[in-house]
Amino acid sequence: MSITYRLTLAGDVPLEQLAALVAPEATETTTYSGDRMLSADLNEECGYAVSIVAGSQGYYGAEDDGGVVWEWEPATYVDIDFHMQKDTLMDKGRPRMLRTVGRVLASRPEDAALVLNDNWLMLTRVNGTIRRHNEADWYDEAYDSFLPH
Repeated sequence: MSITYRLTLAGDVPLEQLAALVAPEATETTTYSGDRMLSADLNEECGYAVSIVAGSQGYYGAEDDGGVVWEWEPATYVDIDFHMQKDTLMDKGRPRMLRTVGRVLASRPEDAALVLNDNWLMLTRVNGTIRRHNEADWYDEAYDSFLPH
């Protein structure tokens, strides 16, 4: 079984700039719809594979704290998908993915959201303010050292 975390940044962010932060060795391919995609298999070193794709007219919905549905519709966006196997999630995948998310958030100013499996809202940044959601299910205090506050 696979787990996917998706970090979405609002706006027209160049894919190459994100790849430099996420996976410098990413190679260019295309999606089924013909959109440009940069991707890399980092399973051995990081516990995940990553793909970076830009889009427009986005719609995102996920369960927020207490079961409230959060919705967001960025006009343009870039998705960074972290695909990991369940057996590497805890010890390798999630901690390294969150370090990468922290690096992206520290380097980029856009509004952002981190969602787990298209269902659960984990983190948002709106107008520069970061808020963690559903913390009890995923957050470890050790993450404070690499996620912006």
